Amino acid sequence: MTSTEDDDQSYLVVVNDEEQYSIWPEGRNVPAGWKPVGAGRSKQDCLAYIETVWVDMRPRSLRERMAGS
Repeated sequence: MTSTEDDDQSYLVVVNDEEQYSIWPEGRNVPAGWKPVGAGRSKQDCLAYIETVWVDMRPRSLRERMAGS
């Protein structure tokens, strides 16, 4: 297994309808229910991006339900 620094693969940040984020190897079909966010980049850059945008780990449906009560 390689470390993040040694990984020269390009990745996509992907997000689902629940606003949950992940990374996916660029060039592979993105799984159903997920859509890419931006262009391919290094794993480290993808993870840094996710850290800045995914500040509430709760699924969107749960956040909406809790906001309505």
